Formats: sequence, structure tokens, C-alpha cells
Amino acid sequence: MITPELLARINELARKKRTQGLTEDELLEQKNLHAIYLAAIRGQVIDLLESIEFIDSVEKDEKPPAKKKKVLHQTMLSLEQVLH
Repeated sequence: MITPELLARINELARKKRTQGLTEDELLEQKNLHAIYLAAIRGQVIDLLESIEFIDSVEKDEKPPAKKKKVLHQTMLSLEQVLH
């Protein structure tokens, strides 16, 4: 989990690395913190992707509602007006 403390420490080490340099222990800590951060981000992306549900609402023989086409056509006209 990405906590404010984790982000603060990552940023603190990054600033110190740019200005003074890091000790071996701090380099190891930075590497471990980055690994934790990346694992949390990957976990969030995986959770998001797993929560997506694909719904195929239009059958092959079924026509989509005309209202959607009208809205799309109006949007395209609006874009053309803006671009010209």
C-alpha cells in the first residue's frame, strides 16, 4: 500500500541522492522502497483490469439504436466546425 510516509521517504532519498549522494544502506533502502511502490502500482492496475466487465450488447443481426448514431453525427459536426 502506498502511504504518505512511503512517498515522503522516497522523495527524501531522491532529493538527498541529487544533492549529497546516498550511503550503501540508503541506496538499498531506496531500492526496496521503489520495489514496494511499483508492486503497489501494479496491484492497483491489476485490480482495475480485473474489475472491468465487457458487455456485448449488440448482436450481429441486431442494429444499434439510431439515437447513438445521431449523437455521434452531431459530435462529428461540432468537431468539424471547431477545426474549420
